[in-house]
Amino acid sequence: MYRSHNCGELTSTDINKEVTLAGWVQKIRDKGFIVWVDLRDRYGITQLVFDEERTSKTLIEQAQNLGREFVVQVKGTVIERASKNPNIPTGDIELLVSELNILNEAKLPPFTIEDKTDGGEDIRMKYRYLDIRRNPVKNSLIFRHKVTQEVRNYLSKEGFIEVETPYLIKSTPEGARDFVVPSRMNEGQFYALPQSPQTFKQLLMVGGMDKYFQIVKCFRDEDLRADRQPEFTQIDCEMAFIEQEDILNAFEGLTRHLLKEINGIEVEKFPRMLYDDAMRLYGNDKPDIRFGMEFGELNAVAQHKDFKVFNSAELVVGIAVPGGNSYTRKEIDKLIDWVKRPQIGALGMVYCRCNDDGSFKSSVDKFYDQDDLAKWAEATGAKPGDLICVLSGDKNKVRTQLSALRMELAERLGLRKPDEFAPLWVMDFPLLEWDDETNRYHAMHHPFTAPKPEQIELLKTDPGAVKANAYDLVLNGNEIGGGSIRIHDKETQALMFDYLGFTPEEAKAQFGFLMDAFQYGAPPHGGLAFGLDRLVAILGGQETIRDFIAFPKNNAGRDVMIDAPAPIDDEQLNELSLKLNLKQ
Repeated sequence: MYRSHNCGELTSTDINKEVTLAGWVQKIRDKGFIVWVDLRDRYGITQLVFDEERTSKTLIEQAQNLGREFVVQVKGTVIERASKNPNIPTGDIELLVSELNILNEAKLPPFTIEDKTDGGEDIRMKYRYLDIRRNPVKNSLIFRHKVTQEVRNYLSKEGFIEVETPYLIKSTPEGARDFVVPSRMNEGQFYALPQSPQTFKQLLMVGGMDKYFQIVKCFRDEDLRADRQPEFTQIDCEMAFIEQEDILNAFEGLTRHLLKEINGIEVEKFPRMLYDDAMRLYGNDKPDIRFGMEFGELNAVAQHKDFKVFNSAELVVGIAVPGGNSYTRKEIDKLIDWVKRPQIGALGMVYCRCNDDGSFKSSVDKFYDQDDLAKWAEATGAKPGDLICVLSGDKNKVRTQLSALRMELAERLGLRKPDEFAPLWVMDFPLLEWDDETNRYHAMHHPFTAPKPEQIELLKTDPGAVKANAYDLVLNGNEIGGGSIRIHDKETQALMFDYLGFTPEEAKAQFGFLMDAFQYGAPPHGGLAFGLDRLVAILGGQETIRDFIAFPKNNAGRDVMIDAPAPIDDEQLNELSLKLNLKQ
Protein backbone atom coordinates (compact mmCIF):
# COMPACT_ATOMS: atom_id res chain seq x y z
CA MET A 1 0.00 0.00 0.00
CA TYR A 2 1.11 3.57 -0.65
CA ARG A 3 -0.23 4.61 2.77
CA SER A 4 -1.52 3.09 5.96
CA HIS A 5 -3.09 6.36 7.11
CA ASN A 6 -4.03 9.68 5.59
CA CYS A 7 -2.42 13.00 6.52
CA GLY A 8 -5.32 14.19 8.62
CA GLU A 9 -5.98 11.32 11.02
CA LEU A 10 -2.93 10.68 13.21
CA THR A 11 -3.26 11.86 16.83
CA SER A 12 -1.55 11.32 20.18
CA THR A 13 -3.27 7.92 20.42
CA ASP A 14 -1.04 6.78 17.53
CA ILE A 15 2.30 7.62 19.21
CA ASN A 16 4.94 4.89 18.67
CA LYS A 17 3.04 3.41 15.71
CA GLU A 18 4.92 2.60 12.51
CA VAL A 19 2.97 4.19 9.65
CA THR A 20 3.20 4.99 5.95
CA LEU A 21 1.95 8.27 4.50
CA ALA A 22 1.78 9.68 0.97
CA GLY A 23 0.95 13.13 -0.32
CA TRP A 24 2.26 16.47 -1.57
CA VAL A 25 4.99 18.57 0.00
CA GLN A 26 3.29 21.70 1.33
CA LYS A 27 6.21 23.44 3.03
CA ILE A 28 9.85 22.79 4.01
CA ARG A 29 11.70 24.34 6.97
CA ASP A 30 15.42 23.54 6.90
CA LYS A 31 17.54 24.30 9.99
CA GLY A 32 20.51 22.27 8.70
CA PHE A 33 20.63 19.79 11.57
CA ILE A 34 16.86 19.28 11.45
CA VAL A 35 14.33 19.49 8.60
CA TRP A 36 10.57 19.74 8.96
CA VAL A 37 8.27 18.99 6.04
CA ASP A 38 4.50 19.55 5.96
CA LEU A 39 2.93 16.68 4.01
CA ARG A 40 -0.56 17.33 2.62
CA ASP A 41 -3.34 15.24 1.13
CA ARG A 42 -7.10 15.74 0.85
CA TYR A 43 -7.60 14.96 4.54
CA GLY A 44 -5.10 17.32 6.15
CA ILE A 45 -1.45 17.96 6.98
CA THR A 46 1.07 15.92 8.97
CA GLN A 47 4.43 17.34 9.98
CA LEU A 48 7.42 15.16 9.09
CA VAL A 49 10.70 15.50 10.94
CA PHE A 50 14.22 14.57 9.79
CA ASP A 51 16.57 14.90 12.79
CA GLU A 52 20.35 14.30 12.47
CA GLU A 53 20.39 12.64 15.90
CA ARG A 54 17.87 10.03 14.76
CA THR A 55 17.98 10.23 10.95
CA SER A 56 20.72 9.25 8.51
CA LYS A 57 22.63 11.98 6.72
CA THR A 58 21.50 10.59 3.38
CA LEU A 59 17.86 10.87 4.39
CA ILE A 60 18.30 14.47 5.59
CA GLU A 61 19.92 15.38 2.26
CA GLN A 62 16.96 13.81 0.47
CA ALA A 63 14.59 15.94 2.52
CA GLN A 64 16.63 19.10 1.85
CA ASN A 65 16.31 18.52 -1.90
CA LEU A 66 12.52 18.25 -1.84
CA GLY A 67 10.51 20.93 -3.65
CA ARG A 68 7.02 22.28 -3.10
CA GLU A 69 4.32 19.95 -4.47
CA PHE A 70 6.67 16.97 -4.85
CA VAL A 71 4.67 13.76 -4.47
CA VAL A 72 6.31 11.57 -1.83
CA GLN A 73 5.80 8.47 0.26
CA VAL A 74 7.27 8.29 3.76
CA LYS A 75 7.55 5.62 6.43
CA GLY A 76 8.31 6.30 10.04
CA THR A 77 7.30 6.41 13.68
CA VAL A 78 4.65 8.67 15.17
CA ILE A 79 6.17 10.75 17.99
CA GLU A 80 4.95 13.52 20.25
CA ARG A 81 5.42 16.95 18.76
CA ALA A 82 7.58 19.27 20.88
CA SER A 83 5.89 22.47 19.69
CA LYS A 84 2.23 21.56 19.32
CA ASN A 85 -0.10 23.19 16.79
CA PRO A 86 -3.67 23.45 18.12
CA ASN A 87 -4.97 24.67 14.74
CA ILE A 88 -4.81 21.29 12.98
CA PRO A 89 -6.11 17.85 14.07
CA THR A 90 -2.61 16.34 13.78
CA GLY A 91 -0.98 19.15 15.77
CA ASP A 92 0.01 16.99 18.76
CA ILE A 93 2.22 14.64 16.76
CA GLU A 94 4.82 14.46 14.02
CA LEU A 95 6.32 11.63 12.01
CA LEU A 96 9.97 10.75 12.55
CA VAL A 97 10.83 9.59 9.01
CA SER A 98 12.87 6.45 8.44
CA GLU A 99 12.29 6.08 4.68
CA LEU A 100 11.51 8.64 1.95
CA ASN A 101 10.45 7.79 -1.61
CA ILE A 102 9.93 10.49 -4.22
CA LEU A 103 7.02 9.32 -6.32
CA ASN A 104 7.00 12.33 -8.62
CA GLU A 105 8.89 15.61 -8.80
CA ALA A 106 6.97 18.84 -9.50
CA LYS A 107 7.64 22.13 -11.21
CA LEU A 108 7.37 25.18 -9.00
CA PRO A 109 3.62 26.04 -9.04
CA PRO A 110 2.59 29.36 -10.61
CA PHE A 111 0.89 30.37 -7.34
CA THR A 112 1.11 29.27 -3.72
CA ILE A 113 -1.08 26.33 -2.74
CA GLU A 114 -2.34 28.03 0.40
CA ASP A 115 -5.75 29.08 1.72
CA LYS A 116 -4.80 32.68 0.98
CA THR A 117 -3.01 32.39 -2.31
CA ASP A 118 -1.10 34.94 -4.36
CA GLY A 119 -2.76 33.69 -7.56
CA GLY A 120 -5.37 35.78 -9.38
CA GLU A 121 -8.57 34.22 -10.68
CA ASP A 122 -7.36 33.91 -14.28
CA ILE A 123 -4.17 32.04 -13.39
CA ARG A 124 -5.99 29.82 -10.90
CA MET A 125 -8.59 28.87 -13.54
CA LYS A 126 -5.82 28.05 -16.02
CA TYR A 127 -4.24 25.73 -13.45
CA ARG A 128 -7.49 24.58 -11.87
CA TYR A 129 -6.05 21.16 -10.98
CA LEU A 130 -3.63 23.00 -8.68
CA ASP A 131 -6.32 25.31 -7.34
CA ILE A 132 -8.37 22.26 -6.28
CA ARG A 133 -5.54 21.31 -3.89
CA ARG A 134 -6.27 24.50 -1.91
CA ASN A 135 -8.59 24.06 1.07
CA PRO A 136 -11.22 26.66 0.01
CA VAL A 137 -11.84 24.96 -3.35
CA LYS A 138 -11.38 21.41 -2.06
CA ASN A 139 -13.79 22.01 0.81
CA SER A 140 -16.33 23.63 -1.52
CA LEU A 141 -16.36 20.53 -3.73
CA ILE A 142 -16.69 18.27 -0.67
CA PHE A 143 -19.52 20.53 0.55
CA ARG A 144 -21.27 20.15 -2.83
CA HIS A 145 -20.99 16.37 -2.54
CA LYS A 146 -22.57 16.51 0.91
CA VAL A 147 -25.49 18.59 -0.36
CA THR A 148 -26.15 16.33 -3.35
CA GLN A 149 -26.06 13.24 -1.14
CA GLU A 150 -28.62 14.81 1.20
CA VAL A 151 -30.81 15.69 -1.79
CA ARG A 152 -30.68 12.15 -3.17
CA ASN A 153 -31.35 10.56 0.19
CA TYR A 154 -34.27 12.87 1.03
CA LEU A 155 -36.01 12.59 -2.34
CA SER A 156 -35.52 8.82 -2.45
CA LYS A 157 -37.13 8.48 0.99
CA GLU A 158 -40.03 10.61 -0.27
CA GLY A 159 -40.69 8.14 -3.09
CA PHE A 160 -38.98 9.95 -5.96
CA ILE A 161 -37.28 7.84 -8.64
CA GLU A 162 -34.08 9.08 -10.27
CA VAL A 163 -34.31 8.73 -14.05
CA GLU A 164 -31.70 9.85 -16.58
CA THR A 165 -32.89 11.73 -19.67
CA PRO A 166 -30.99 12.26 -22.96
CA TYR A 167 -28.41 14.95 -23.63
CA LEU A 168 -28.71 14.78 -27.43
CA ILE A 169 -32.19 16.10 -28.10
CA LYS A 170 -34.14 18.32 -30.48
CA SER A 171 -33.74 22.08 -30.48
CA THR A 172 -36.77 23.73 -28.86
CA PRO A 173 -37.36 27.41 -28.05
CA GLU A 174 -37.22 27.73 -24.27
CA GLY A 175 -35.95 31.28 -23.81
CA ALA A 176 -32.17 30.99 -24.23
CA ARG A 177 -30.06 29.94 -27.19
CA ASP A 178 -29.34 26.25 -27.63
CA PHE A 179 -25.93 24.68 -27.97
CA VAL A 180 -26.22 22.58 -31.13
CA VAL A 181 -24.37 19.39 -32.09
CA PRO A 182 -24.04 18.32 -35.76
CA SER A 183 -24.84 14.71 -36.57
CA ARG A 184 -22.39 12.97 -38.89
CA MET A 185 -24.79 10.09 -39.58
CA ASN A 186 -27.70 12.41 -40.36
CA GLU A 187 -26.20 14.86 -42.81
CA GLY A 188 -27.28 18.48 -42.38
CA GLN A 189 -29.15 17.77 -39.15
CA PHE A 190 -28.38 18.77 -35.59
CA TYR A 191 -29.01 17.72 -32.05
CA ALA A 192 -29.32 20.32 -29.31
CA LEU A 193 -28.07 20.06 -25.74
CA PRO A 194 -30.99 20.39 -23.30
CA GLN A 195 -31.67 23.71 -21.60
CA SER A 196 -33.60 21.53 -19.16
CA PRO A 197 -35.22 18.08 -19.30
CA GLN A 198 -38.63 19.80 -19.39
CA THR A 199 -40.44 17.78 -22.04
CA PHE A 200 -38.85 14.49 -20.94
CA LYS A 201 -39.98 14.83 -17.35
CA GLN A 202 -43.49 15.58 -18.59
CA LEU A 203 -43.32 12.45 -20.72
CA LEU A 204 -42.22 10.50 -17.64
CA MET A 205 -45.42 11.68 -15.95
CA VAL A 206 -47.40 10.44 -18.96
CA GLY A 207 -45.45 7.21 -18.53
CA GLY A 208 -46.74 6.85 -14.97
CA MET A 209 -43.48 7.40 -13.04
CA ASP A 210 -45.44 9.63 -10.63
CA LYS A 211 -42.44 11.14 -8.80
CA TYR A 212 -39.24 11.79 -10.75
CA PHE A 213 -35.98 13.55 -9.96
CA GLN A 214 -32.61 13.89 -11.59
CA ILE A 215 -29.43 15.78 -10.76
CA VAL A 216 -28.70 16.77 -14.32
CA LYS A 217 -26.49 18.95 -16.51
CA CYS A 218 -28.25 21.66 -18.52
CA PHE A 219 -26.85 23.94 -21.23
CA ARG A 220 -27.71 27.50 -22.26
CA ASP A 221 -25.75 29.63 -24.69
CA GLU A 222 -26.34 32.97 -22.97
CA ASP A 223 -24.43 35.91 -21.53
CA LEU A 224 -22.66 35.03 -18.32
CA ARG A 225 -22.18 36.57 -14.89
CA ALA A 226 -20.84 35.47 -11.51
CA ASP A 227 -23.74 33.11 -10.74
CA ARG A 228 -24.26 31.74 -14.24
CA GLN A 229 -22.39 29.19 -16.37
CA PRO A 230 -23.06 27.85 -19.89
CA GLU A 231 -23.34 24.38 -18.38
CA PHE A 232 -24.96 24.12 -14.99
CA THR A 233 -26.65 21.54 -12.80
CA GLN A 234 -30.29 21.28 -11.82
CA ILE A 235 -32.10 19.21 -9.24
CA ASP A 236 -34.96 18.50 -11.63
CA CYS A 237 -38.23 17.20 -10.15
CA GLU A 238 -41.74 16.38 -11.35
CA MET A 239 -44.84 14.95 -9.68
CA ALA A 240 -48.17 13.65 -11.02
CA PHE A 241 -51.70 13.94 -9.62
CA ILE A 242 -50.81 17.02 -7.61
CA GLU A 243 -51.87 20.62 -7.19
CA GLN A 244 -49.66 23.63 -6.53
CA GLU A 245 -49.89 23.22 -2.76
CA ASP A 246 -48.47 19.69 -3.00
CA ILE A 247 -45.42 20.99 -4.86
CA LEU A 248 -44.79 23.79 -2.39
CA ASN A 249 -45.06 21.46 0.59
CA ALA A 250 -42.76 18.86 -0.99
CA PHE A 251 -39.94 21.27 -1.72
CA GLU A 252 -40.31 23.31 1.41
CA GLY A 253 -39.58 19.97 3.06
CA LEU A 254 -36.43 19.42 1.02
CA THR A 255 -35.17 22.98 1.65
CA ARG A 256 -35.92 22.73 5.36
CA HIS A 257 -34.07 19.40 5.48
CA LEU A 258 -30.99 20.84 3.76
CA LEU A 259 -30.86 23.89 6.01
CA LYS A 260 -31.05 21.66 9.08
CA GLU A 261 -28.64 18.94 7.98
CA ILE A 262 -26.10 21.15 6.21
CA ASN A 263 -26.27 24.39 8.20
CA GLY A 264 -27.82 23.28 11.50
CA ILE A 265 -30.61 25.84 11.13
CA GLU A 266 -34.31 25.25 11.75
CA VAL A 267 -36.53 27.26 9.40
CA GLU A 268 -40.26 26.85 9.88
CA LYS A 269 -41.80 29.71 7.93
CA PHE A 270 -41.72 29.97 4.15
CA PRO A 271 -43.59 33.22 3.49
CA ARG A 272 -45.47 33.64 0.21
CA MET A 273 -45.51 36.80 -1.86
CA LEU A 274 -47.32 37.64 -5.09
CA TYR A 275 -45.10 38.55 -8.02
CA ASP A 276 -46.83 41.92 -8.34
CA ASP A 277 -46.11 42.69 -4.67
CA ALA A 278 -42.48 41.64 -5.01
CA MET A 279 -42.02 44.05 -7.90
CA ARG A 280 -43.88 46.85 -6.09
CA LEU A 281 -42.08 46.47 -2.75
CA TYR A 282 -38.61 45.33 -3.83
CA GLY A 283 -38.27 45.99 -7.56
CA ASN A 284 -37.43 42.40 -8.47
CA ASP A 285 -38.95 38.94 -8.37
CA LYS A 286 -36.35 37.47 -6.00
CA PRO A 287 -36.26 39.85 -3.03
CA ASP A 288 -33.89 39.42 -0.11
CA ILE A 289 -36.17 39.65 2.93
CA ARG A 290 -33.43 39.35 5.57
CA PHE A 291 -33.70 43.12 5.94
CA GLY A 292 -36.28 45.85 5.35
CA MET A 293 -35.91 48.89 3.10
CA GLU A 294 -39.18 48.19 1.30
CA PHE A 295 -40.07 50.60 -1.49
CA GLY A 296 -42.41 53.50 -0.75
CA GLU A 297 -44.24 54.86 -3.80
CA LEU A 298 -44.29 58.66 -3.68
CA ASN A 299 -46.33 59.77 -6.71
CA ALA A 300 -49.24 60.93 -4.55
CA VAL A 301 -47.01 63.00 -2.24
CA ALA A 302 -44.31 64.19 -4.67
CA GLN A 303 -46.06 65.14 -7.92
CA HIS A 304 -48.10 68.09 -6.65
CA LYS A 305 -45.32 70.70 -6.77
CA ASP A 306 -43.29 72.30 -9.55
CA PHE A 307 -40.48 69.76 -9.59
CA LYS A 308 -40.60 68.70 -13.25
CA VAL A 309 -38.34 65.67 -12.79
CA PHE A 310 -40.95 64.03 -10.56
CA ASN A 311 -44.00 65.38 -12.38
CA SER A 312 -42.90 63.84 -15.70
CA ALA A 313 -42.04 60.45 -14.16
CA GLU A 314 -44.23 57.37 -14.42
CA LEU A 315 -43.06 56.37 -10.92
CA VAL A 316 -41.44 58.20 -8.02
CA VAL A 317 -40.22 55.72 -5.43
CA GLY A 318 -37.92 55.73 -2.42
CA ILE A 319 -36.35 53.66 0.33
CA ALA A 320 -35.36 54.52 3.88
CA VAL A 321 -31.73 53.70 4.70
CA PRO A 322 -31.44 52.88 8.41
CA GLY A 323 -28.99 55.22 10.11
CA GLY A 324 -28.25 56.86 6.77
CA ASN A 325 -28.49 60.40 8.12
CA SER A 326 -24.96 59.87 9.43
CA TYR A 327 -23.67 59.81 5.83
CA THR A 328 -21.56 62.82 4.89
CA ARG A 329 -22.37 64.85 1.82
CA LYS A 330 -19.36 63.24 0.14
CA GLU A 331 -20.71 59.75 0.88
CA ILE A 332 -24.13 60.70 -0.50
CA ASP A 333 -22.50 62.12 -3.64
CA LYS A 334 -20.74 58.77 -4.11
CA LEU A 335 -24.13 57.02 -3.87
CA ILE A 336 -25.47 59.36 -6.54
CA ASP A 337 -22.48 58.56 -8.74
CA TRP A 338 -23.09 54.85 -8.11
CA VAL A 339 -26.69 54.93 -9.40
CA LYS A 340 -25.58 57.01 -12.42
CA ARG A 341 -23.13 54.32 -13.56
CA PRO A 342 -24.04 52.75 -16.94
CA GLN A 343 -24.72 49.42 -15.22
CA ILE A 344 -27.53 51.07 -13.21
CA GLY A 345 -28.51 53.87 -15.56
CA ALA A 346 -30.28 56.35 -13.26
CA LEU A 347 -30.06 60.04 -14.21
CA GLY A 348 -29.67 61.09 -10.60
CA MET A 349 -30.97 60.64 -7.06
CA VAL A 350 -32.91 62.88 -4.69
CA TYR A 351 -32.27 62.44 -0.98
CA CYS A 352 -33.85 63.55 2.26
CA ARG A 353 -32.20 63.52 5.69
CA CYS A 354 -34.45 62.56 8.61
CA ASN A 355 -32.97 64.49 11.51
CA ASP A 356 -33.07 63.27 15.10
CA ASP A 357 -35.30 66.21 16.12
CA GLY A 358 -38.00 65.19 13.63
CA SER A 359 -37.14 67.79 10.99
CA PHE A 360 -36.10 67.08 7.42
CA LYS A 361 -33.42 68.39 5.07
CA SER A 362 -33.60 67.38 1.40
CA SER A 363 -31.79 68.08 -1.83
CA VAL A 364 -35.06 69.54 -3.19
CA ASP A 365 -36.03 71.85 -0.32
CA LYS A 366 -36.75 74.52 -2.93
CA PHE A 367 -39.85 72.57 -3.98
CA TYR A 368 -40.97 70.68 -0.86
CA ASP A 369 -41.76 71.84 2.65
CA GLN A 370 -41.52 69.96 5.96
CA ASP A 371 -45.09 68.62 5.69
CA ASP A 372 -44.32 67.19 2.22
CA LEU A 373 -41.13 65.53 3.43
CA ALA A 374 -42.93 64.09 6.45
CA LYS A 375 -45.25 62.33 4.00
CA TRP A 376 -42.20 60.93 2.21
CA ALA A 377 -40.98 59.54 5.52
CA GLU A 378 -44.39 58.01 6.23
CA ALA A 379 -44.55 56.37 2.78
CA THR A 380 -41.07 54.86 3.08
CA GLY A 381 -41.23 54.01 6.79
CA ALA A 382 -38.28 56.32 7.53
CA LYS A 383 -37.44 57.13 11.15
CA PRO A 384 -35.33 59.91 12.71
CA GLY A 385 -31.69 59.20 11.84
CA ASP A 386 -32.54 57.58 8.48
CA LEU A 387 -31.85 58.75 4.94
CA ILE A 388 -34.50 58.59 2.20
CA CYS A 389 -33.16 57.84 -1.29
CA VAL A 390 -35.56 58.63 -4.14
CA LEU A 391 -35.43 57.67 -7.82
CA SER A 392 -37.93 58.45 -10.58
CA GLY A 393 -38.61 57.60 -14.20
CA ASP A 394 -40.09 54.76 -16.22
CA LYS A 395 -41.80 52.34 -13.83
CA ASN A 396 -39.95 49.18 -14.77
CA LYS A 397 -36.54 50.82 -15.12
CA VAL A 398 -36.71 52.78 -11.88
CA ARG A 399 -37.75 49.72 -9.89
CA THR A 400 -34.77 47.82 -11.25
CA GLN A 401 -32.46 50.74 -10.42
CA LEU A 402 -33.76 51.16 -6.87
CA SER A 403 -33.58 47.41 -6.32
CA ALA A 404 -29.88 47.48 -7.23
CA LEU A 405 -29.33 50.43 -4.87
CA ARG A 406 -31.18 48.63 -2.06
CA MET A 407 -28.93 45.58 -2.40
CA GLU A 408 -25.77 47.71 -2.58
CA LEU A 409 -26.74 49.61 0.56
CA ALA A 410 -27.57 46.39 2.39
CA GLU A 411 -24.13 45.03 1.46
CA ARG A 412 -22.44 48.19 2.76
CA LEU A 413 -24.49 48.12 5.96
CA GLY A 414 -23.70 44.45 6.64
CA LEU A 415 -27.37 43.42 6.42
CA ARG A 416 -26.81 40.49 4.05
CA LYS A 417 -25.43 38.05 6.58
CA PRO A 418 -24.38 34.74 5.00
CA ASP A 419 -25.27 32.73 8.11
CA GLU A 420 -28.89 33.95 8.10
CA PHE A 421 -31.40 32.27 5.81
CA ALA A 422 -34.74 33.69 4.73
CA PRO A 423 -36.66 31.54 2.22
CA LEU A 424 -39.60 32.96 0.28
CA TRP A 425 -42.09 31.72 -2.30
CA VAL A 426 -42.89 34.20 -5.09
CA MET A 427 -46.20 33.26 -6.71
CA ASP A 428 -48.45 34.08 -9.64
CA PHE A 429 -46.01 35.24 -12.28
CA PRO A 430 -47.35 36.64 -15.54
CA LEU A 431 -47.92 33.83 -18.01
CA LEU A 432 -46.70 35.89 -20.98
CA GLU A 433 -44.47 38.90 -21.52
CA TRP A 434 -44.48 41.20 -24.54
CA ASP A 435 -41.33 41.54 -26.62
CA ASP A 436 -41.07 44.77 -28.62
CA GLU A 437 -38.38 43.36 -30.93
CA THR A 438 -40.44 40.43 -32.18
CA ASN A 439 -43.75 42.24 -31.64
CA ARG A 440 -45.34 39.26 -29.93
CA TYR A 441 -45.75 37.54 -26.60
CA HIS A 442 -43.20 35.11 -25.20
CA ALA A 443 -43.65 32.63 -22.37
CA MET A 444 -42.23 34.13 -19.19
CA HIS A 445 -41.15 30.66 -18.05
CA HIS A 446 -41.71 28.13 -20.84
CA PRO A 447 -44.54 27.14 -23.22
CA PHE A 448 -45.75 24.29 -20.98
CA THR A 449 -46.63 26.44 -17.94
CA ALA A 450 -50.34 26.28 -17.13
CA PRO A 451 -52.32 29.49 -16.75
CA LYS A 452 -54.43 29.99 -13.65
CA PRO A 453 -57.51 27.86 -14.44
CA GLU A 454 -59.91 30.71 -13.80
CA GLN A 455 -58.03 32.98 -16.23
CA ILE A 456 -57.85 30.77 -19.32
CA GLU A 457 -60.67 32.75 -20.99
CA LEU A 458 -58.62 35.95 -20.49
CA LEU A 459 -56.13 34.62 -23.03
CA LYS A 460 -58.58 35.61 -25.76
CA THR A 461 -59.12 39.21 -24.59
CA ASP A 462 -56.14 40.31 -22.44
CA PRO A 463 -53.31 37.76 -22.66
CA GLY A 464 -50.85 40.07 -20.86
CA ALA A 465 -53.02 40.03 -17.73
CA VAL A 466 -53.09 36.24 -17.39
CA LYS A 467 -51.22 34.82 -14.41
CA ALA A 468 -49.27 31.58 -14.56
CA ASN A 469 -49.69 28.71 -12.15
CA ALA A 470 -45.99 29.25 -11.43
CA TYR A 471 -43.81 29.75 -8.39
CA ASP A 472 -40.17 30.50 -7.56
CA LEU A 473 -38.34 29.60 -4.37
CA VAL A 474 -36.08 32.45 -3.28
CA LEU A 475 -33.34 32.22 -0.66
CA ASN A 476 -31.45 35.31 0.51
CA GLY A 477 -32.21 37.29 -2.62
CA ASN A 478 -31.37 34.47 -5.04
CA GLU A 479 -33.77 32.33 -7.02
CA ILE A 480 -32.77 28.80 -6.04
CA GLY A 481 -35.70 27.00 -7.66
CA GLY A 482 -38.61 27.58 -9.97
CA GLY A 483 -41.46 25.60 -11.42
CA SER A 484 -45.10 25.45 -12.33
CA ILE A 485 -48.15 23.33 -12.80
CA ARG A 486 -47.96 22.10 -16.39
CA ILE A 487 -50.51 22.09 -19.16
CA HIS A 488 -51.60 18.46 -19.48
CA ASP A 489 -54.24 18.54 -22.22
CA LYS A 490 -53.73 18.98 -25.95
CA GLU A 491 -56.34 21.72 -26.40
CA THR A 492 -54.88 24.12 -23.82
CA GLN A 493 -51.36 23.43 -25.06
CA ALA A 494 -52.41 24.20 -28.64
CA LEU A 495 -54.03 27.44 -27.43
CA MET A 496 -50.81 28.39 -25.64
CA PHE A 497 -48.73 27.72 -28.75
CA ASP A 498 -51.13 29.92 -30.72
CA TYR A 499 -50.64 32.88 -28.37
CA LEU A 500 -46.89 32.38 -28.53
CA GLY A 501 -47.02 32.84 -32.30
CA PHE A 502 -46.59 29.22 -33.39
CA THR A 503 -48.57 28.10 -36.41
CA PRO A 504 -50.14 24.63 -36.01
CA GLU A 505 -47.49 23.32 -38.38
CA GLU A 506 -44.64 24.86 -36.36
CA ALA A 507 -46.08 23.53 -33.11
CA LYS A 508 -46.39 20.08 -34.65
CA ALA A 509 -42.81 20.18 -35.95
CA GLN A 510 -41.35 21.36 -32.62
CA PHE A 511 -43.51 19.59 -30.07
CA GLY A 512 -45.58 17.02 -31.93
CA PHE A 513 -44.20 14.21 -29.74
CA LEU A 514 -45.52 15.94 -26.60
CA MET A 515 -48.90 16.79 -28.12
CA ASP A 516 -49.25 13.18 -29.25
CA ALA A 517 -48.40 11.92 -25.77
CA PHE A 518 -51.11 14.11 -24.24
CA GLN A 519 -53.68 12.15 -26.27
CA TYR A 520 -52.86 9.00 -24.33
CA GLY A 521 -54.01 10.08 -20.89
CA ALA A 522 -51.61 12.66 -19.44
CA PRO A 523 -52.18 13.11 -15.69
CA PRO A 524 -52.27 16.54 -14.01
CA HIS A 525 -48.66 17.22 -13.16
CA GLY A 526 -46.16 19.86 -12.14
CA GLY A 527 -42.70 20.27 -10.77
CA LEU A 528 -39.78 22.39 -9.81
CA ALA A 529 -36.09 22.60 -10.63
CA PHE A 530 -33.47 23.81 -8.18
CA GLY A 531 -30.27 25.40 -9.46
CA LEU A 532 -27.83 23.13 -7.63
CA ASP A 533 -24.74 25.31 -8.18
CA ARG A 534 -26.46 28.38 -6.74
CA LEU A 535 -28.14 26.46 -3.93
CA VAL A 536 -24.83 24.96 -2.81
CA ALA A 537 -23.09 28.35 -2.94
CA ILE A 538 -25.76 30.02 -0.78
CA LEU A 539 -25.79 27.18 1.73
CA GLY A 540 -22.00 27.57 1.79
CA GLY A 541 -22.34 31.29 2.59
CA GLN A 542 -21.27 32.61 -0.82
CA GLU A 543 -22.94 34.41 -3.73
CA THR A 544 -20.80 33.16 -6.62
CA ILE A 545 -20.84 29.59 -7.84
CA ARG A 546 -17.42 29.02 -9.44
CA ASP A 547 -15.64 27.55 -6.44
CA PHE A 548 -18.41 24.97 -6.11
CA ILE A 549 -17.84 23.72 -9.67
CA ALA A 550 -14.80 21.54 -10.30
CA PHE A 551 -13.90 22.97 -13.72
CA PRO A 552 -15.84 26.20 -14.36
CA LYS A 553 -15.85 28.46 -17.42
CA ASN A 554 -14.86 32.13 -17.30
CA ASN A 555 -17.11 35.11 -18.07
CA ALA A 556 -16.60 34.57 -21.79
CA GLY A 557 -17.77 30.96 -21.54
CA ARG A 558 -14.25 29.64 -22.06
CA ASP A 559 -12.44 26.85 -20.26
CA VAL A 560 -9.00 28.48 -20.09
CA MET A 561 -7.45 25.31 -18.69
CA ILE A 562 -8.12 23.15 -21.76
CA ASP A 563 -8.57 26.16 -24.11
CA ALA A 564 -12.12 25.40 -25.20
CA PRO A 565 -14.09 26.12 -27.30
CA ALA A 566 -11.55 25.63 -30.07
CA PRO A 567 -11.57 25.37 -33.88
CA ILE A 568 -11.88 21.98 -35.53
CA ASP A 569 -9.91 21.00 -38.60
CA ASP A 570 -11.19 20.97 -42.18
CA GLU A 571 -11.40 17.18 -42.25
CA GLN A 572 -13.86 17.19 -39.35
CA LEU A 573 -15.86 20.01 -40.93
CA ASN A 574 -16.12 18.07 -44.18
CA GLU A 575 -17.14 14.91 -42.36
CA LEU A 576 -19.97 16.86 -40.70
CA SER A 577 -20.95 18.63 -43.96
CA LEU A 578 -20.25 22.00 -42.35
CA LYS A 579 -18.83 25.17 -43.88
CA LEU A 580 -17.76 28.16 -41.80
CA ASN A 581 -18.97 31.63 -42.70
CA LEU A 582 -17.07 33.75 -40.21
CA LYS A 583 -17.55 37.51 -40.05
CA GLN A 584 -14.38 39.39 -40.89
